[in-house]
Amino acid sequence: MHFFYALLYSILWWLALPLVLGRLWWRGRKEPGYRLHLGERLGFYGRRPRHGASARLTIMVHAVSVGETRAAEPLVEMLLARWPDCRILLTHMTPTGRATGEALFKKHGRVIQSYLPYDTGFMVGRFLHHYTPKICILMETEVWPNLIAACGAYGIPVALVNARLSERSLERGRRFGGLMMEAARGITLAAAQTEADAARIRSLGAPDVAVTGSIKFDVVPPQAALQTGAMLRARFAARPVLLCASTREGEEALILDAFLRTARPQGMLLLLVPRHPQRFDDVARLVEERGLRLARRSSLPDRGEAAQLEADVLLGDSMGEMFAYYAACDCAYIGGSLLPLGGQNLIEACALGKPVLVGQHTFNFLQATEEAVAAGGALRVTDADALLREAADLLQDDARRAAMGARALSFAGKHRGATARTVELLQRFID
Repeated sequence: MHFFYALLYSILWWLALPLVLGRLWWRGRKEPGYRLHLGERLGFYGRRPRHGASARLTIMVHAVSVGETRAAEPLVEMLLARWPDCRILLTHMTPTGRATGEALFKKHGRVIQSYLPYDTGFMVGRFLHHYTPKICILMETEVWPNLIAACGAYGIPVALVNARLSERSLERGRRFGGLMMEAARGITLAAAQTEADAARIRSLGAPDVAVTGSIKFDVVPPQAALQTGAMLRARFAARPVLLCASTREGEEALILDAFLRTARPQGMLLLLVPRHPQRFDDVARLVEERGLRLARRSSLPDRGEAAQLEADVLLGDSMGEMFAYYAACDCAYIGGSLLPLGGQNLIEACALGKPVLVGQHTFNFLQATEEAVAAGGALRVTDADALLREAADLLQDDARRAAMGARALSFAGKHRGATARTVELLQRFID
């Protein structure tokens, strides 16, 4: 039966390809990066070099977008240090992920980047033949059946690291029955974030599953980001600042309306950072429609005299500056959790000692969120009005805010070490 599902899956990919390419071109209206490197998405890479870089040990790390790319940073750094003769092939599916990877690793001459081709046997076969990776490392939830099958045919081990699988994703995977179970059986090693993730991955048939914790706890805030955060903080002066980070469509309107309704500290600034850059202009319009004074991060000079920002809302319309925004704020709401979207990663905010607020919908990062709440570093709110009330209370209570931030920092510190545990598991496949 799994052969039938695999054949149907491949046929559907080929049938959908014109629509997929059309959607890429359409998205390229707002994000021109979607119209670049199209050949890579189809498995075309130019002439393969005979010597030099191609002869070097190649370790492939697939990080689909921004979050996975930032999470992969400590892993990539440790792989480069452990195997000085290796190069890292960092693959993505989104231009924002690719841009993030370039910003993080441009200092390394041993990191090359490419889009992962669409998951057809022909395209992934060309990809593997061109780059000849020693191992294929997939970050978090990236299970591609044809890629995994092709790696098996080429004798390339597949590792799913920092792996997480929610109940919702497990149910979705079971709907595809044999296809996903065959893919899971093709995963050589799964390094799961939690015991619950490990149990769900095992239930799909993965043969070797270990619990290593989350690599995201090992991410170190870049010094340049902290300096940018200090510059922003100087612009804010003594104003209390609520950061709403990685917000999703539908949330900004709820937050802005609650901001207008809530009695808030004098001079309170709302720092609003949408998760997807193509929505920056739409969110700016939401702010202006409500009569609030708007400033945009892209319009703030990085140098010069730091005149105090007078706006009600600062739109974080920049890429790769989330650590700077965390450094500049007083407390942070983590987006995607007011609506049933699963939430985003709260670890970076905790690692900078910021009190964290989350909504009710955090199934994408459930255990980390529950543990942060239990540790007293994070607080759940029921809706946008509760979010703004709690934020206003925190911003007016220095002692409570400092204590909550210290608990968030302690929580983050206790969970470090997943990267080293993961690399130890990978070593037997790379050496």
